[in-house]
Amino acid sequence: MKITVIPAIDVIGGKCVRLTRGNYDECKTYYNDPVEAARYFEDMGMRRLHLVDLDGARESRVINWRVLERICEATRLEVDFSGGVKSDEDICRVFDVGASFVCIGSMAQQNREKTREWLERYGTERVIVGADVRDGYVCIQGWKVETKTTIHELIETYLPGLKNVMCTDIARDGMLGGVSLELYRELVARYPDITLIASGGVGSLVDIQALEEVGVSAVIVGKAFYEKFKM
Repeated sequence: MKITVIPAIDVIGGKCVRLTRGNYDECKTYYNDPVEAARYFEDMGMRRLHLVDLDGARESRVINWRVLERICEATRLEVDFSGGVKSDEDICRVFDVGASFVCIGSMAQQNREKTREWLERYGTERVIVGADVRDGYVCIQGWKVETKTTIHELIETYLPGLKNVMCTDIARDGMLGGVSLELYRELVARYPDITLIASGGVGSLVDIQALEEVGVSAVIVGKAFYEKFKM
């Protein structure tokens, strides 16, 4: 399998949780200590981890610094971090703590000049533009606010030169009901030079194989690891 599978750890209150369709009121805790989950994924042979500070995304400031620090200290996983990164100090600290990548979501929509600066300063390989999408429109601030910007408009804001895009279909996130193949097929065809990371809805290996067949480079797997795949 050529597609890269990236397990996800979402953090609220220092614990490893999963939401359903981004709803903070539908939150289930899987590990009291996210480091345990990270070590498990590393033992599975995973090389990369998607770590989301959900508190940070909601509050527009990074909150769970210690979780990031401890995972980077305790494992060799290449961590891509997101959630509340809003300032030069934030992104610098994320990398200093040990993250390999940072995913910029709300900032990519709200402060495009600063996002372009970060892409240039830290490199397009390390800075991922995140697009959380509902019905084709980008949502920000922990998915609470829907903008009038389409996924295509956001991507094209950073072309040419954009390398990595993470796209989450909010309606499918945490549902285990299958992925948005048509959305990803269209994005791959429209932006062939972009490394596309799909997220939302993976419920089985069939979903992952289908994404690989349409040309998606990587896939985030969250709830399926905790509830359906053997752990």
